Order: sequence, then C-alpha cells, then structure tokens
Amino acid sequence: MLSGVLLVVLLVAAIVALIMARRYFLRATKSSEVHRAQAASSGNPAAFMTASMQAVIKKLKEQEKELEALHRAERERAQQTERMSEAVTRNMPAGLLLVNSAGLITSANPAAEAALGVKSLAYRRSSEILGAGSRLTELVAACLEQGRTFRREEVEYLTPSSELRQLGVTISPIQNNANEITGAILLLSDLTELAALQKQIHTKENLAALGELSAGIAHEFKNALATISGYAQMIRSEAQPGTDLHEHGDLILRQTRSLTHVVTEFLKFARPLELADEQVSISPMMERIVVEISEAVPDVPIDIHGEFGEVSGDDALLRQAILNLARNAAEAASGNPAGGRVTIRGEVDRSGPLQGLRIYITDNGSGIPAEDLSKIFVPFYTTKANGTGLGLAVVQKIVVQHGGSIEARNQSSGGAEFVVWLPFVRESARTIDSAAARI
Repeated sequence: MLSGVLLVVLLVAAIVALIMARRYFLRATKSSEVHRAQAASSGNPAAFMTASMQAVIKKLKEQEKELEALHRAERERAQQTERMSEAVTRNMPAGLLLVNSAGLITSANPAAEAALGVKSLAYRRSSEILGAGSRLTELVAACLEQGRTFRREEVEYLTPSSELRQLGVTISPIQNNANEITGAILLLSDLTELAALQKQIHTKENLAALGELSAGIAHEFKNALATISGYAQMIRSEAQPGTDLHEHGDLILRQTRSLTHVVTEFLKFARPLELADEQVSISPMMERIVVEISEAVPDVPIDIHGEFGEVSGDDALLRQAILNLARNAAEAASGNPAGGRVTIRGEVDRSGPLQGLRIYITDNGSGIPAEDLSKIFVPFYTTKANGTGLGLAVVQKIVVQHGGSIEARNQSSGGAEFVVWLPFVRESARTIDSAAARI
C-alpha cells in the first residue's frame, strides 16, 4: 500500500515538472523572437524601412480601391440623373428652349420644335428662328438684357411655312452665383387650337344674341315694306305713264324691293339654321361652282387642285358659302390689269389635332385693306357700292354652324386668301385639353 502511494506521488511530480518545463520553453522562444526583431531593426534598417513601406503601400491600395468604388457609384448616379432629366425634357408636353447670353439656342426639346415648326434648333440664333422683329424676340431680348421675367404671355408666331400660330410663353432669366445673367429659359405652348375654339365659341354667342335681337325687328320691317310696296303699286297703276306721280311710284317700288332684299338676306343671317346631316362630297360641288362662276365672270379662270374628300353637313348651305367666297374672289381678280386668276385648293388633314378639310380660295386681286381685315365678317359692313354687308357674315355663320372656322388674310405676293376649315364629322360640342394654357 505504501508503494502505491509513492507511485502516485511520483506521477504527480512528473506532471508538474513537465508543465513547468513547457512554460519555460515558450517564454524562452518568445524572448528570442523579440531579440531577433530588435536585432533586425537595429542591425538592418533597410529591411525595416522596406517592410514599413510595403505596409503603407498596401494600405494606400486598399483606400484607392474604396475611392474608385465611390467614384464609380457617383458617376452611375450622375448618369442616371442625366438620363432621367433628358427623358423628362424630351417627353414634356410644353416646349423648352435654353438661350445663352449671346442669343444662341443651346438646347431644345421636340415639343419646342413642333410648336415653332422648325427642326434642329440647337446652336442657331434665336432671332433667326423667332423672327427678327417679332414680339417673342423682343421678350427674349428684354429677359437677357434686363433680367425680366414674363409669365403666361400670349404672342403670335409665324412659322417658316407661313402658318400663324398663337403661343403661350413663359420666359425667365438664368443667373450664376454672381447674379450675372448667363441665359434665358423659355417654355412654349401652342394655343392655336384653343384660341380658334374660343373664337368660334365667341362668334356663336354673338350670332345667337344678334339673331334673337334682330329677327323680330326684321319681320316688322318686312311687313312694313310690303305695305309700302302695295300702296306704291296702286299709285303707279292709277297715274298716267310719264307723269311725276307715276315716276315717284316706280321709284318707291324699286327702293322697297331693294330694302326687301336686304331684310331677306338679314333674316337668313339672323334665323337659326336647320342643317341637314348628310355626307357631302366636296369635289363634285366644286365642279358645279366653277361652272356657275365661269358664266358670271367669264374672264377669270379658276384652277382647282388638291384633295377635298367628304364632310358631314348640309350640301346646299355649304355650296352657298363656298360659291359666295369663290364669286367674291373672281370679282376681285377681274380688276387685275395683267389678268385675273382664282385658285381653289383642297387639303385633307387626318393626323393633326384639327382633323378635317381645309379649302383655300385665293385670288390675285388688290387684296383686302389692312383696316378692313378685322371687319369683313361684321354684319352690314361692306366695301362694295351695292353690297348689303351680309354675304360674308352669312358665310361665316354657315361655316361655324358646321363646327368649322373661316379666316381671311392677304398674300405677300398680292391678292386675298380665304381659308375654310370643316371637320369630317360635325359635332355639337368639341373639347380640348387646355392644360398647356396654364404655362
């Protein structure tokens, strides 16, 4: 038993000795490594500097990679923002123009090109595109020179194809940090269709008010004229031919007939029109109109070309309106000493906002005086010695009742031109998205 206890004590002593020896060995190894490092740093400084530089270079490369990743992410965000900005500008319903301080257009979106009727606007002079003496050019110049802002201005603009448009414009200056004007930004919106519809509504309201007011008066005049004409016929029939009484009676009859004609024409204008709803083929109508005018004004040839198609409406009333315009054109052209000429051109639009038929009636006469252009459709306004002043007013009423519009203008080469627009399908009411008018 004593020998067993002694054996256990020896084993424990051996284990403790091994543990102490291991600790001593580890401590000695660590100490030797420290001494070697100190020896290397003190004995070989070049190796120490190389190791230090390699550590610094490694750290710099890691930072460079981080910076490159940050720059790449920033470029991607900038490109994404630029693409989004270009997409927004390209798809804007309003036209956008950027003009620099020298008056050059630096940027333009498709809506601006459509509103101005010009392609490839970039790096062209704004005065060349907008017109040297136009109101729009004056506004841009005032913005660039004085820093003025113009909001919701309405200006007339003539396209290179001589189409007159009504534009809504907002112009504001672009300034740098030093408050110096470096350019101008223009927002454009084509209000031509909206202005035409507003004018059409205004014309309809005026026609309705005038018709209600004057229809009763015209009937009373007609009744009174019938009475006067009856008494004048009695006087003439009872008086001897050649006497003063007979001549006076005859004069009264002629004047009452003339007044009756005026009142009858006025009633046509004032009375609400009852339109037939049928498909009207315009080409055969034009052929009949040419035959009638050739008989009335044989010395003026009439040239017809283009496409006319069909519209819905009243054949008789449309024929009356176009015949009146064509006859007026032939009479105006007959005074040209070089030879009169009338051109009737048809143009069908199936893709634009105003889908329908345009009829251009052009003559080479003396044109319409500038002071008369705004008055020729006013009832009883006439420049003819024997005119009633109701012919063009009736024409306008017929066209407007068909949902169309009529415009008169002078040509740069001389003579006048009437433009009649008729929709393919006559509608009682037409709507338009006027969001662009809020610019």
